[in-house]
Amino acid sequence: MTTQQILNVTPNAAEAIKSRLNEAGEGILGLRIGIRAKGCSGFAYFMEFAKSQAEDDEIVEKDGIKVIVDPNSMVYLLGTTIDYVSDDMQEGFVFNNPNEKGRCGCGESFNA
Repeated sequence: MTTQQILNVTPNAAEAIKSRLNEAGEGILGLRIGIRAKGCSGFAYFMEFAKSQAEDDEIVEKDGIKVIVDPNSMVYLLGTTIDYVSDDMQEGFVFNNPNEKGRCGCGESFNA
């Protein structure tokens, strides 16, 4: 199923993803984004190169990139905006997730 409503990828994030996918080389379909049980608050985001996709994966295509999300993660990622920031304090991907109920002190994990 392909839809643009499940999560939003900002232009900055799309450009950063595109750059990393280009560096990854052949055989990569897109970027897999999801959550895993981890940390003191319960869940942590992960991003990895995807060489395949399952029939029930959700696909978001934006500005020439493909983001793949498994159905178990989608429950927690619905409505999330993925951004990429680079400033004096930080550089990296930022998940603005309306489903987050709290974060641990170090920011490594969240609960929903």
